[in-house]
Amino acid sequence: MSTAPNTPAKAGLTDRILNGVERAGNKLPEPFMLFVILFLITGVVSTAMAMAGVVVEVPGADEPTAIKGLFTGEGLTWLTTTLGENYIGFPPLVTVLPILLAIGIAQHSGLLGAAIRKTFGSSPAWMLPYVVGFVGVVSSIMADSAFVVVPPLAALVFKAAGRHPVAGLLGGFAAAGAGYSTNIFPTSLDALFAGITTSVMGALPGYEFTPVNPISNWFFNIVSSLILGFVAGFIIDRIIEPRLSRQGVPVDETAVDGEEPADDAQQMRAALTSVENRGLLIAVLSAVVLTALFLLAFLLPGSPWRNEDGGFLPKSPLLDSIVFIVVSYFMVLGIAYGVVTGVLRSSRDAVRMMSDALKEMLPFVVLAFILGNFIALFNWSGIGTWIAVTGANGLEATGLTGFAAILGFIVLASCLNLFIISGSGMWAIMAAVFVPMFSLIGYEPAFTQAAFRVGDSATQVITPMNPYMIVLLGMLRKYEPEAGLGTLMSRMLPFVVPFWLVWTILLAVFFFFDLPLGPGNGIFLGQ
Repeated sequence: MSTAPNTPAKAGLTDRILNGVERAGNKLPEPFMLFVILFLITGVVSTAMAMAGVVVEVPGADEPTAIKGLFTGEGLTWLTTTLGENYIGFPPLVTVLPILLAIGIAQHSGLLGAAIRKTFGSSPAWMLPYVVGFVGVVSSIMADSAFVVVPPLAALVFKAAGRHPVAGLLGGFAAAGAGYSTNIFPTSLDALFAGITTSVMGALPGYEFTPVNPISNWFFNIVSSLILGFVAGFIIDRIIEPRLSRQGVPVDETAVDGEEPADDAQQMRAALTSVENRGLLIAVLSAVVLTALFLLAFLLPGSPWRNEDGGFLPKSPLLDSIVFIVVSYFMVLGIAYGVVTGVLRSSRDAVRMMSDALKEMLPFVVLAFILGNFIALFNWSGIGTWIAVTGANGLEATGLTGFAAILGFIVLASCLNLFIISGSGMWAIMAAVFVPMFSLIGYEPAFTQAAFRVGDSATQVITPMNPYMIVLLGMLRKYEPEAGLGTLMSRMLPFVVPFWLVWTILLAVFFFFDLPLGPGNGIFLGQ
């Protein structure tokens, strides 16, 4: 019996748009060279503006600020004498690297993986989509590892519970990606964003800002994580899984290399070993003891972590100690779990775990060299100040000074996110312009940072520029050997618009009700 040759289906409008995005995105250079080009462009533009005698009138400043050019005697001297300082002084390095060392112990000791398995395995079948949604959203605590760890685990527990494993696979990835910028816990990403925000706040000399630290968006993040986790679960339960059943997507995973996926799934739903459970128990008890010690140290009258007025807000040594507190929790809990389970037998094991974590972060450490110098040039030249003042005046002239301006900013971030997957890289570009710009129309830098979180995440689960899309495609092909990127993107699309809309509405609620974004951080300047 002869069979008709396979002919490619005619691409629909969505596929044509995504193909265009892919072609355009592939033409962008890799991040380091992208910032080298931006650095050179900024240098040329600043030199031209300096030669033209451009000055900017900063509201509240005693004198106008003159633009300084890189390719002048003054500029070249500045570059050659501050190159290393611009790199080492890049604020994210000060906060991200210590937190990363501690997360390395928590992750490589098995603590984070065991906690996820415990959460998944103890959930009833009807609740699994919502558990996957919530765990996926908060899994950014593992950084990019979340894209590799959560989806296959979610697929296994779905299968063991008699539900469609592909729904768990896709839902875990979508929740981890579309909600990547938020978490109920402070993470290294919070420290990274806060460091970049702080580094560009100097573009407006004389302005009084509330300091930005890793918990400046914490209240907003907690609410966002809970709501987005529910939204992700609802989409998995009511849209993705029923659609997979209608399409006849097979439930059984193709066995590879003699493995028995069903056995793996049952193991995932099974209880943790007694050693793993004991490790989690000791880790929880360690957290309780550590919390008690912190409360004792911080809340005592006359505590050195209080400010001069005896409080903690808006600024105090306690808020400046957030990195230390986060590092302490991850390190103590990870060590406690690793010692009990036997994974961590000596200090050498701890050093190895921290070294492995740093190895995973080396691309950022390299990228930070040009990022730090790019931001330093942006601030030193005065271009950031000029763009901020000019942009603010333009927004005021068009009447876009309220939440409409924030909406435009979120849309822009969402579009750029299709091409620039690195949240830190994109924030480094946008923060240099929009933090000062929105400050001039009355918004705190912490609020601009919160708005960026909304635009930074949702669209990254549909862009081919996301390298983890290829990893997910390999996982999907275990169930659907013929699946392609178009298949994957069409399955991700139902998550994008709801996440974007719900998160934007939530930001609007905080804006219009003037709710605090985090401890000591509001929305409007001068509060």
